Amino acid sequence: MSAAPLTLNLREQRFNQLTQGDIVSPNQEWLACILASWRGGQGALPDYLGLSPQQFKHMQSHFFPRVDLDPQAISGIHLDFSRMLEKEDLATLLKQHAFDDTAEVDWIIAILVAACLGNDHLWQDLGLWSRSQLSAMLSYNFPRLASKNDKDMKWKKFLYKQLCEAEGIYVCRAPSCEVCIDYPKCFVIED
Repeated sequence: MSAAPLTLNLREQRFNQLTQGDIVSPNQEWLACILASWRGGQGALPDYLGLSPQQFKHMQSHFFPRVDLDPQAISGIHLDFSRMLEKEDLATLLKQHAFDDTAEVDWIIAILVAACLGNDHLWQDLGLWSRSQLSAMLSYNFPRLASKNDKDMKWKKFLYKQLCEAEGIYVCRAPSCEVCIDYPKCFVIED
C-alpha cells in the first residue's frame, strides 16, 4: 500500500472526527479541512495555525468543542513574520472586504495571512483540499474582494496585486493581463 492513499484516508478520518455534530458555519467545514491536513503535516501553517494561542483556543471551543486539538504544527514549520512586512496590510485588506466583523472572520484572516508566507499555492499552503474550496471560502468571507478576481488569477498573486494597486504600484509590464507575457504564470489551473 502506498503512503498517499493512507495519508488521504487519515486526513478524511480526521475531517470526519472534526465535523461530527452540527456544522454552524461554512467556515467550520473549511477549518476542519485545514486542521485535518495540518494534523497530518500538510500545508504551511505554523503552530496555532497562525492564530494567537487565545484565538486558537476560542476557535476550538466554538467549532470543535468535542475534539482535543494540539496547537503544535506536526510539520515543524515556524514562519518568520518579521520577513513579512506586508502582514498588517494583508490583514487590513481582508478586514476591509470582510462580509462581517466577527471573531470567526478574524480567525480566517489570521490563517490566510500566515498561509501567504508559504511557498505553494495558497490553497495548498492552507491545507485545503482544492482551489475551489479556497475560492468558496474567500467568496463567503470576502465577497466584494473575491468578485474582483473575475479572471481567476491565482489567489495569492491576486491578493498581493490588490495590495500593490492600493499603493499605486503597478509592477506588471503590460497594460492588461491579456497581453502580458507572464499571463500563464498568473492564470493557470491549480487543481
